[in-house]
Amino acid sequence: MTVPPRLRRALVRLRRDIAFTAAGLTLHLLPLLLHCGVVTLAFATALDPDPDTPVVLACVLPLEIVAGWGLTEPQRWRFRALCGVELPRLRFREARRQFGYHLLIGPLLGLLELLLLALLVAGLAASLVLVWIWLVPAPWRIAHAGYTTTASYVTVLGLAVLATVPALAGGLVRLEILVARAVLGVSRSDELARRVEDLTESRAGAVDAADAERRRIERDLHDGAQQRLVSLALNLGLARATLTDLPPEAQQVIDAAHREAKDAIEELNNLVRGLHPAVLDELGLDAALSGLAARAPLPVRLRVDLPPDLPRRTAPAVEAVAYFVVSEALTNVAKHAREATRAEVTVTRLGEILRVVIADDGPGGADPSGGSGLKGLAQRVRSVDGTFRMSSPVGGPTMMSVELPCPM
Repeated sequence: MTVPPRLRRALVRLRRDIAFTAAGLTLHLLPLLLHCGVVTLAFATALDPDPDTPVVLACVLPLEIVAGWGLTEPQRWRFRALCGVELPRLRFREARRQFGYHLLIGPLLGLLELLLLALLVAGLAASLVLVWIWLVPAPWRIAHAGYTTTASYVTVLGLAVLATVPALAGGLVRLEILVARAVLGVSRSDELARRVEDLTESRAGAVDAADAERRRIERDLHDGAQQRLVSLALNLGLARATLTDLPPEAQQVIDAAHREAKDAIEELNNLVRGLHPAVLDELGLDAALSGLAARAPLPVRLRVDLPPDLPRRTAPAVEAVAYFVVSEALTNVAKHAREATRAEVTVTRLGEILRVVIADDGPGGADPSGGSGLKGLAQRVRSVDGTFRMSSPVGGPTMMSVELPCPM
């Protein structure tokens, strides 16, 4: 006999709801029993001050606390495996909500679950009363000739009770899901806070990955293409010095190729320094910025104040951003503020903040919203949760201030 699909789905849902209710009754009764035990011991201590009772109470009370906190994971499994509802994993600081659910709300839900299961058992027993009646001795059935009428009424009542069980079980399951999501779930503010933390971690990972990739490219260029260009420039220089009997046209070609090779080496050096200078990893931020100041086309006064007693060095990603900011700022001064006669770079570490200030005496008028260079600079700073501020009134001076977080 084939069971209709609709009836089969209803039976499967009823079986799931009953299993969910039975599992919930078990999980809800355990903290209730522990709680009743603690209350009983407390009354026993008050009525009969036995010296051993406080010791027992001190041993049972931690069990109640552990049960209130540790039963959240079985509850999460129950909702996930039987109802497909995923509850978030609460943190220890949210244990108050877990205690409230297991020790206050849970027993009330357990009482409803107990009533539902008792109603199911009573309905089954009543609907099968005509079967149970044949288990009693035959003399009793002969003495009670009208028992079939009463048993029929009881059977009908039992079937009516069983007919209400699926709706009651489904309603109880929905009620438990609502309560669990409200108490054991994550509030809107907590969910947003967690999303912010996750996004911050993922962004930090992306920044670190990009910084590691820049280091790899810098290393490959330095050890590969740059070395080949240096070798090419040396060979061209030797050819120019030794092959003096070549025609003038050939000498000019060699001279031009030698100059092009040296220019390519210089451009590659600038590119490598822009990606991630090796001196930044080897000697730190102070030495790397000193190299920038020495190569700048205008006088640069550099002051780096990093406390020597720091527990650890600034994060490489933060150092790379600080170096990039100073490099781009000095490049912009040389390119756009041609009337500037000097620049000043100040780097200070104040607690968990690395502050970088670049100032020049140029004509000013720089607008961060007008050029892609300053926009990219601000985005690079914000990639590590830093703040970017710029003041450049017409007539000057121009000052750029960047604050980068440096967790201890």
